[in-house]
Amino acid sequence: DVQLAESGGALVQPGGSLRLSCGASGFIFSSYSMNWFRQAPGKALEWVSGISNGGATTKYADFVSGRFTVSRDNDKNTLYLQMNRLKPTDTAVYSCAKDRLAYQLVGSTDYDYRGQGTQVTVSS
Repeated sequence: DVQLAESGGALVQPGGSLRLSCGASGFIFSSYSMNWFRQAPGKALEWVSGISNGGATTKYADFVSGRFTVSRDNDKNTLYLQMNRLKPTDTAVYSCAKDRLAYQLVGSTDYDYRGQGTQVTVSS
């Protein structure tokens, strides 16, 4: 079974940093582009970032504005999202998702599995 488990969410002050992790199992992690999504209360699911299967290509939503960095460790089957200069508008549940097909272009947002998510709250 495909499993995606996020961790690292927390309450942080504006301007602070967090590093989210997503542990993956049940598929060949190194063959799939991966994505981060987020969902704020009462709002639609929103794509945040994507990374190619080998990690060479990354893409970000416009609202990231250079504050977040996505990375992966294929030896550890783990996806990361380093978030800096956090804003209250970044408050959301962040989840990772696996592309439906192997070797898809980054940012296709065509996923088949998504984790339960981890809560990030940015507040003073």
